[in-house]
Amino acid sequence: MFCEKCGSLLCPKRKGGKRVFICPKCGKRGKGEGKVVERAIEQKDKIVIIDRKDETMPKMKAQCPECDNGEAFFWTVQTRAADEAPTKFFECTKCEHRWRDYS
Repeated sequence: MFCEKCGSLLCPKRKGGKRVFICPKCGKRGKGEGKVVERAIEQKDKIVIIDRKDETMPKMKAQCPECDNGEAFFWTVQTRAADEAPTKFFECTKCEHRWRDYS
């Protein structure tokens, strides 16, 4: 419900055992008593990931500095100002070593 005078959202208040709606800006009372619906939010079960690694990231040829593997997953992140190049991150497909490239 909105205030007829200023258009603000009316807030529910208790007055004399009844719930009424009053404008927080101008104090005008809304017409009628209205209805406030309250409901509890259910807690959902936690999702358990069982040692599974999907290969959803793109791969490219890149030499791992740890194991000399020639293939790595990669992704980019804008770590500096918007007018500068993004940082490219790599993860070795063999040993899972991570490194970055600032070029």
